[in-house]
Amino acid sequence: MSQVRLPMYQVDAFSGQVFSGNPAAVCPLEQWLPDQQMQSIAAENNLAETAFFVPNGHGYHLRWFTPTVEVDLCGHATLASAFVILTELTPSATSVRFESKSGTLIVTRDGDQFSLDFPARPPEECQPYPQLVPALGGRPEKVLASHDYLVVYGSEDEVRALQPKMDALMHIDRFAVIVTAPGKHVDFVSRFFAPSQGVPEDPVTGRAHCTLIPYWSKRLGKKKLRAHQVSKRGGELWCEDRGDRVIIAGQAVRFLQGTIFL
Repeated sequence: MSQVRLPMYQVDAFSGQVFSGNPAAVCPLEQWLPDQQMQSIAAENNLAETAFFVPNGHGYHLRWFTPTVEVDLCGHATLASAFVILTELTPSATSVRFESKSGTLIVTRDGDQFSLDFPARPPEECQPYPQLVPALGGRPEKVLASHDYLVVYGSEDEVRALQPKMDALMHIDRFAVIVTAPGKHVDFVSRFFAPSQGVPEDPVTGRAHCTLIPYWSKRLGKKKLRAHQVSKRGGELWCEDRGDRVIIAGQAVRFLQGTIFL
């Protein structure tokens, strides 16, 4: 019986070494698979995100799946996809253009650093979900929201110490929760929780920085910032506020390369 064979890469994004940063699976395709098949591959991979892309004439169309849902924007899997294209598929190129549910995304390579040009998602005052703060713990200074909640704490230590009740966070009325505070050695730190999307805690989250960058740029009065996501694996990001766009930059490293048999 014949089988369909698909290439797959696993890349650790926002890190220069394996076993840190955020792992993403990347599947280059010639044409789209059925949605349910892509969702099943993402569930089988059991990583925060699996990215699929197909050529579209001037670049690629890009989609992202958690183990349970398709999402509208993902930073680390975009970086991982660009890493595969710019180091494996077309190593002579220095940039790649993706079309996605969040519009055009361009990734540029400069040596071992990849810069993502993403839409800004600045947060605003909101009426938070009643159980949000009790589920997170601690005493936040304020709660804002964009596509995700942004919960601001007073110190890095508070953010690191949080032990959220994931069963309670399953019921919030936003996609996910970003928690953040001033950093000790960087401009700001963060963590990201999305249990209802199949990702209890994401190691390093590009989409979160679409909200974090405008917030911290305004608060600190600076356009260029350095960030650290203080998950267990951890990750480093170099950021820039460009008004309605943000630049999110980091490194990536290949962990494995293989074949999917369908």
